[in-house]
Amino acid sequence: MSSLDIVEPRHLEASNLFYRDPALYDDVQADSDSARICRELVDRYFPQARTLLDFGCGTGRDLELLAQRFDCVGVDLQPGLVDYTRRTRPDLDVRVGDMRTVRLGHTADVLVCLGNSLAYVHDNEDVRAAFQTFGAHAHPDTLLVLCSPVAPIVSSSSQQARVDTRLGAATVTISYEWDLRTQINTMRRHWMFDSGEACHDAIRRRVLGPRELELHALLAGFEVLEIVNEAGALPVLGPGAYTVARYQG
Repeated sequence: MSSLDIVEPRHLEASNLFYRDPALYDDVQADSDSARICRELVDRYFPQARTLLDFGCGTGRDLELLAQRFDCVGVDLQPGLVDYTRRTRPDLDVRVGDMRTVRLGHTADVLVCLGNSLAYVHDNEDVRAAFQTFGAHAHPDTLLVLCSPVAPIVSSSSQQARVDTRLGAATVTISYEWDLRTQINTMRRHWMFDSGEACHDAIRRRVLGPRELELHALLAGFEVLEIVNEAGALPVLGPGAYTVARYQG
C-alpha cells in the first residue's frame, strides 16, 4: 500500500475495525475528553468564537458536544461514517469531503481536526494540501486546533487490554511498528471477543513532530500559539498533542 492509498475511504475502512463498525467506535470512545479539551483551548485563545468547522469529524461524537457551544459543520472522507452520523445525530450538519481538497466556500472562527485525523494523511504534499484547506477556511484570527501524534509509540512486546463493547467483552492484543524513514507508526490489533469471534486491524499514522507542525502551519498562514499534551497541559512528552494556532493571513 502506498502512502497515498491510506487516505482513500476504502482503505481507511478496511484498516480500522472502528470504521467498519462506527457504533463500536462510539462505544469504545465514549469517555473521550477531546471535545472538552478543545473547548478549553478555544476559551483560552478565542472565547468570542461562534462558528466551527471539524475536518475528519468521524461519527460526529466530538462534533455533537462542540455543537452545544458553536454553530458547527463537520466534514469526513468516509461516506459510511457520514451516513452513520446523519442517522444517529440528525441535528448535525455533516458532509462528505477530503481535507486535502474540500472547499466549503466560507470561513469559521474555529477549525478543528481531532481524533488523529491528520495522521491518516501520510504524504508530505498531502499534508501541505490539508493545511492549505485549513487556510482556505480561515479569516484573520481564526483558531486552528489539531490533535495528532507528535512522537511514535514504540514497544518491544505486545500489550493486552480488556474492552467492553456492544459486541461483548474482548481481549485486544496490540503491537506497534515504527518506520523512521516514512514516519509511519503502525498499530496492529488482534481482537478476541468472548463470543469466540476474532478480527484484526492495522492502523497506520503519520507522526509530525512539533517543529514540523509549526512549519506546515506557518506556510499556510498560521502562527502556532501553543502545543500541549493529550490532557491539554504541559509538558508535551508524547505521543499525542494538541496544537493551537491562529490565522495571520
